[in-house]
Amino acid sequence: MNLIDESAAQEIDVPGRKLRWLFHPDSGIARNCSMNVVTIAPGQTVRPAHAHPNGEEVIYVVQGRGEVLVEGEVGVLSPGCAVLFSPGSIHMVRNNGGDPLKLACFFAPPADFGSYEYHEEVAFPERR
Repeated sequence: MNLIDESAAQEIDVPGRKLRWLFHPDSGIARNCSMNVVTIAPGQTVRPAHAHPNGEEVIYVVQGRGEVLVEGEVGVLSPGCAVLFSPGSIHMVRNNGGDPLKLACFFAPPADFGSYEYHEEVAFPERR
């Protein structure tokens, strides 16, 4: 059985978030997808903005509140929401709530940091 507890996965610090890969081809378990869990502290933003040119990503909000920027459009995130990032769509997430924002992130085909395309020039629009 391919069962893993999130706490068993190594936590790594990535700009704006803490991340744990649960399934990835390097683990010898998954071949056609990858999955991680991300925790974003209050006031933090996943950076830089990025895209996955050769695949899709779905994020699912487990807990907390925040905002997502996709191709210049801002959406509100709350528990139970899911967002699909199409191949090549530039995106980023920020936690504008008072509690940690926890996301489950699914990639097909599998992704790793080497397959990301980074966009340092992209930022959330200023609030009015």
